[in-house]
Amino acid sequence: MKNYYLIALVAMLVAMPACKNVEKAVTEESRPNIVMIYCDDLGYGDLGCFGNQVIRTPNVDRLAEDGMKFTEFYSASPVCSPSRAALLTGRIPQRMGIHGVFFPRSYTGMPVEEITIAGLLKEKGYATGIVGKWHLGHRHEFLPLQRGFDEYFGIPYSNDMNSVVYLDGNEVVEFHVDQHFTTKTYTEKAVDFIDRHAGGPFFLYLAHSMPHVPIYASPGFDGRSGNGLYADVIEEIDWSVGEVLAKLEEHGILENTLVVFSSDNGPWLVMRELGGSAGILREGKQFTFEGGQRVPTLAMWPGVIPAGSEYGDMGLMMDWFPTFAAIAGAEVPTDRAYDGESLVPVLKGEQKEKPREFLYYDGGDLQCYRNGDWKLKLPYAGYRGSAGKKAVAPHDTLLFNLKSDPGELENLVQTHPEKVAEMTALMDACRASKGEMPPALCIGDPADHEFYNVLAKRHGEGYFKADW
Repeated sequence: MKNYYLIALVAMLVAMPACKNVEKAVTEESRPNIVMIYCDDLGYGDLGCFGNQVIRTPNVDRLAEDGMKFTEFYSASPVCSPSRAALLTGRIPQRMGIHGVFFPRSYTGMPVEEITIAGLLKEKGYATGIVGKWHLGHRHEFLPLQRGFDEYFGIPYSNDMNSVVYLDGNEVVEFHVDQHFTTKTYTEKAVDFIDRHAGGPFFLYLAHSMPHVPIYASPGFDGRSGNGLYADVIEEIDWSVGEVLAKLEEHGILENTLVVFSSDNGPWLVMRELGGSAGILREGKQFTFEGGQRVPTLAMWPGVIPAGSEYGDMGLMMDWFPTFAAIAGAEVPTDRAYDGESLVPVLKGEQKEKPREFLYYDGGDLQCYRNGDWKLKLPYAGYRGSAGKKAVAPHDTLLFNLKSDPGELENLVQTHPEKVAEMTALMDACRASKGEMPPALCIGDPADHEFYNVLAKRHGEGYFKADW
């Protein structure tokens, strides 16, 4: 009997390292995959699940039906590069000196000392890939492979800029990009990434170039909607979402995957019928009214996120960094300040209401502040309009209750002077809490915005000017 116990004890001791390895492997395998689908200039009113009655988006709508719809989710900026920097780092772009967009002649990019969520997840054993638009610097040290991603394929900046190319990793593989096939090409690359990493865990960042102007649809979608090119483009993006979901289902990993769908900012309204819709919201891209920064956002994670749920309080693009870190078992670095918080309790349906605050910046200028239901907007000199930016009239201080007036139609300054004083004090305190901000990076030359320079020559500057 003694020999039996001795043999059993030896067997247990020999097996212990193996048991630990199995436990570790199971833990890693159970970590959810993360797919972030990020559109460019998609408006709050461009999707069926956000009220559009014309554009058909059944696959995106499925994310709302089987997951969660965020009705008050905010991008960090009303333009591209700052929004993307905030998404990947969990920090407001002003902390990085990113006040505007990078151009092909920019010599700068997102500072190399910034930690991306891709780098954090990679340390936890995730395969990390980006397909699509980068727009955070195209010089070698700023490109995705040097910023935590294992793989990259896409256009390194906006598709309206000079010298649009496809990069594969760090190398240019196509100098003459036919953008009719961009959404299709990105989708093929994305599902291939899933095929090769279905064993998980993986982080896929699918950053569509559409519907940023100039917009294109592949032959299979061009004219298919019957409602114009913009609808064709959105319906092809919807098809792309369906392909990603189908591939996850094919590999039996949809239940272990968090899928997030959002946009970097609001619609480019100066482009008229090519620029999308902000729906019930006021203005769009390039402005700090709600239409510029409140973006359509959805999340699906079967078995975790209650199907058909809706979250009506504020969410911020900076929240995805700590959220993804939390579900991957990664620790958020403590050597720098962050501006987001984990949405895991929200996704699980455990957090029903939590008033928050948010600073709206136009470049380096603070223009608005939200706290709970209220939004304070500082005086604005107005913009008379150009080929690349819509005209918006000047205004004095504005105060809105966004719960009762999401369209920012009723200025309550005169009837609630005490609220103006309270919000002003809270805004100053919030701004001070962010600390000293670095100077703006040298972004680049706006002459690189090829498309709207062509528009200006075609129509003349007067075509875009407001007559107040």
